Amino acid sequence: MSGVRDGDRTGVWRRTRDARRHTMAALASAVVAAGAATGVMTAAGDDGRTTARPDTSASPVLQPLPAVPTRSVSPSASVTPSPSPKPSRTARRTPAPATSSERPAPSAARPTALYRHPQSQVLDWVGAHRDDPRRPLIESRIAAVWFPAYNPGAVTGQVRSVTAAAEAVGRTPVLVPYAIPDRDCGGASEGGAPGLDAYDAWMEDFAAGLGGGPVIVILEPDAIALSDCLTAGRRADRFASLARAGRTLHAANPRARVYFDGGHSGWHAAAKQAALLREAGAAADGDGVFTNVSNFHSTADETAYARGVLAALGGPPGLGAVVDTSRNGNGAPAAGEWCDPSGRALGRAPTTDTGLTGIDAYLWVKLPGESDGCKGSAGSFTPDYAYELASG
Repeated sequence: MSGVRDGDRTGVWRRTRDARRHTMAALASAVVAAGAATGVMTAAGDDGRTTARPDTSASPVLQPLPAVPTRSVSPSASVTPSPSPKPSRTARRTPAPATSSERPAPSAARPTALYRHPQSQVLDWVGAHRDDPRRPLIESRIAAVWFPAYNPGAVTGQVRSVTAAAEAVGRTPVLVPYAIPDRDCGGASEGGAPGLDAYDAWMEDFAAGLGGGPVIVILEPDAIALSDCLTAGRRADRFASLARAGRTLHAANPRARVYFDGGHSGWHAAAKQAALLREAGAAADGDGVFTNVSNFHSTADETAYARGVLAALGGPPGLGAVVDTSRNGNGAPAAGEWCDPSGRALGRAPTTDTGLTGIDAYLWVKLPGESDGCKGSAGSFTPDYAYELASG
């Protein structure tokens, strides 16, 4: 079901409006109840690829992006900056790996109240459409905050605006840095930093905004699973940079939980993905893996797959997995269907209390309602799509 179009005032709409509102009210109650159970007022093809990555040619303020940073965390520049001279590798400030005494014991297994930033594409739309019959259901969401722009000099303050607000209310934010060079292998969401030296410096700026409270970092979706477009040498350089990112984030905030890209159950075999993760430092410099970001595979399939990846990764103890459940309520669509496929639904509500050993959290990393590029422009918030997922 596509939902009711904005501005539709036809007789058919009027005749069905009351029935739709009744249905949506019941659905909204269920979603809000699920959010309350997590301690949160929620906002939130298979061709082997995750989808709906941001178009970085324009500012998130002007052009909507997937799980876009809020206005307070969005860069003000309207275009991606031109590459600046690459800093010398010897001049990089990347810290040494954190020692065991610097990092507390893993704590993600304990239930954590997740944080919803008070502004987002969803809430912008909600504020402007208070009378829309889809609003009650669409309003009930929780999602991660993405940082898709290469914006040296600005990202520290953007990250800190989120983490400081989360600390103030005793909740845990979910942050998604997404600026790796050669992002999306030149696909629809290409972009990122101009080079790995620049990326390393950007990541140091990102980490400087983490503060001292608990935080979950979903490190660079697709950066590992979708790395086969790179030569062996460039892939090794990327993986070394991801390992440095893990060390940088932990050194800046020992309470950060950093998860590396695990792809999803319909992509690489668990053993292959684990081998890639090991090369990228996930075992030594991360706290585990994330799977299913922007995809649709069932929670049962993903938890089994994630456990397989962790087992093949071989430790150390305490590594866990995060599963994106934002659009997997009805499982995966037919093979080859990845762009806003019909018949999908919201999955399990976000929580860090999964009841499963090794599965640290179910999160809505991909913001429900943001298009893969078929129901709207890639990354744009589409009310009809949000309603379809919420009522599916």
